[in-house]
Amino acid sequence: MPARPQSGPDLAPEAAGIFHRSYLLVTLGACALVFLAAFESLAVTTIMPVVSRELDGAGLYALAFAGPLATGVIGMVACGGWSDRRGPVAPLLTAVGVFVLGLLIAGTAPTMPALVAGRLVQGLGGGGLTVALYVVVARVYPPVLHPKIFAAFSAAWVIPSLVGPFAAGLVAQVAGWQWVFLGVVGLVLPALLLTAPALRGLRGTGERPADAPAAAPGPGGAVKLALAALAAAAVLGLNLSAKLPGPSGGFLAAAAIAVALVAVRPLIPPGTLTARRGLPSVILTRGLAAAAFFGAEVYLPYLLVERYAFAPTFAGLTLTGGAVAWAAASAVQGKLGSRLDHRKAIRIGSVLVLGAVVLALLTTLLGWPAAVAIIGWIFAGGGMGLMYARLSVMTLALSTKDTEGFNSSAMSISDSLGGALALAATGIVFAAFATWAGAAPFAGVFALTAAIGVVGVLVAPRVSGPREGG
Repeated sequence: MPARPQSGPDLAPEAAGIFHRSYLLVTLGACALVFLAAFESLAVTTIMPVVSRELDGAGLYALAFAGPLATGVIGMVACGGWSDRRGPVAPLLTAVGVFVLGLLIAGTAPTMPALVAGRLVQGLGGGGLTVALYVVVARVYPPVLHPKIFAAFSAAWVIPSLVGPFAAGLVAQVAGWQWVFLGVVGLVLPALLLTAPALRGLRGTGERPADAPAAAPGPGGAVKLALAALAAAAVLGLNLSAKLPGPSGGFLAAAAIAVALVAVRPLIPPGTLTARRGLPSVILTRGLAAAAFFGAEVYLPYLLVERYAFAPTFAGLTLTGGAVAWAAASAVQGKLGSRLDHRKAIRIGSVLVLGAVVLALLTTLLGWPAAVAIIGWIFAGGGMGLMYARLSVMTLALSTKDTEGFNSSAMSISDSLGGALALAATGIVFAAFATWAGAAPFAGVFALTAAIGVVGVLVAPRVSGPREGG
């Protein structure tokens, strides 16, 4: 078993916090990268209504969010297998570089298709970054500290969630939306500087002996990449199906969903699509939670701008409340540790997300004050904070050294593909109701994501067997 870097033999893992000198550099570097991804995600969601209006890109609005999630699947599969074979260092550095390239393309895009192209590249790097960080956690921290480091990742969203949406709206109004993308590039260098010492310590820790067989489940690396690319193409095809008239659009949509599910099946644990108890349901719950939450979240600022005449600066505050609640709930579950049963935390979280989406739906249908949906989204963030950290902990706890990359990749694939399919579907629904008067397009979006949330509530109890608790 590879030695854990920067840790002394006399240090009991359960006695060392994540900010102990043995883990300090790794913690700071990893959290800095999470901060970078968080700021970009919240900022882009805030400004996208403005970008869509300026570039006449309403038809590509959903694709601008679903596309990066789809290409992220390719990055996750590539970095998952790469991390299992050679350790997470090279995959992490490569993923960050691709992520920055995507930001540069998007920030200099003259048209909406060019911006979407930049978002696709950005998603490719972001997906790989997520998986590489999870493998770093698995290789560096003892299992007893996993809840705390994942809580720290959630806490890394606090500052971006407080200032990101407001700052993004302000920058878009004063300097132009392009600088929201280009400005994030400036965060990369300090993040890498913090991470570099930790990566030097990690170099080689994930390497398998030359005569040891690969133990990760599923098909070979080239086949996995081909399947990931097929799943991504299916998601993109689902987005484009809304532009086809009559039955042909419906046929393409059904075919795209079928292809995506068939392609993703070998990339996730057996039984995931049928909600088998244990790890398969952990992976599936992650995807359903992402689908319900992100499928609704990207339309909340849009709703506030279009229906309630909010300025983009203040529409983004919806995301702030949810992100702060996410980080706070994650911190609470981290402190509770084994005193809070995994299954109970995930059940509570899934109910909170569903309740918040239903509130957004009722606000849209009944013309309630915008504050109802905004406050409801705080509960959605709290639910995600309870669930995400625990789902991450359970995934690593149910993994071996040789399957950490595969299972982390599977969890991230479920996360991204669930969100991508939901966003593609909501884009179709939004377009279908676009000719209706009033708030019908938004009501259709929230109704669909509420239905996904119901499925998430039903699957949540299956994340552990009947005799499993924490």
